[in-house]
Amino acid sequence: MELGDVEIEGLRIGYARAGSGPPLLILPGAFDDHHWWEAQLDRLSDEFTVIVWDAPGVGRSSDVPDGFRLADFADCVAGLAAALAIGRLHLLGLSFGSGLALEVYHRHPQLPRSLVLSGAYAGWGGSLPPDEVARRVALSDRMPDMAIDDVVAAWLPTLVTDATPPGEVERIRTLLSAIRLAAAPTTGRAFAEADLQPMLGSIAVPTLLLHGDADVRSSLAVAEELHARIPGAQLVVLPGVGHLANLDAPERFNAEVRRFLRAVS
Repeated sequence: MELGDVEIEGLRIGYARAGSGPPLLILPGAFDDHHWWEAQLDRLSDEFTVIVWDAPGVGRSSDVPDGFRLADFADCVAGLAAALAIGRLHLLGLSFGSGLALEVYHRHPQLPRSLVLSGAYAGWGGSLPPDEVARRVALSDRMPDMAIDDVVAAWLPTLVTDATPPGEVERIRTLLSAIRLAAAPTTGRAFAEADLQPMLGSIAVPTLLLHGDADVRSSLAVAEELHARIPGAQLVVLPGVGHLANLDAPERFNAEVRRFLRAVS
């Protein structure tokens, strides 16, 4: 695995890359870096060039600028793809990364060859009731002033299920303990303001919705609405799997991603 970074509009954007073959760019959840995606970097890189970005405010990347919006994140994604000269690519997003993938398509429709959306939203503003959006924004705003143990206690129950193996729960706890809290208010508000429902009908690339039926952050009803609105989209439901499908069920997750990408490459 290679770790690198590029400069885009004055921001350092870090990434991890492994393998060769058709490019697959992964956009993690709001606070996740490449360590959350080791099973994909390791096991999908036999067939694909797997790239995981660190969003501004995450991992090895620069702090997220005040006032950054989802469009700004999307332009950074396009800038990374241009800097790495990878051309058209398969774009995989989870949670915040799924809405970001939709915004990338909206602003740069020539870039994605396909979309894989897991634990997806059309932005918090496009997929959740206003009271739930307000609750999530309030938590995001408080996070920089919270003890990391309190942040973990608030997030962990929404990311795991009763079926998550104890060892994996502890790994997710460790990953959460390493997140950078300062980015939370800006990133949370960017996603809260985003309503991508109006652009869903314009998507003209193959799209896979990959969703755990035990996901308590993005319910299956959200995935079903996206499925109904995105032309030709496939919906694959993973029984017993929570929000972090790539960690909760990596073998099943990778198998479905591989199957889909082989069919559309």
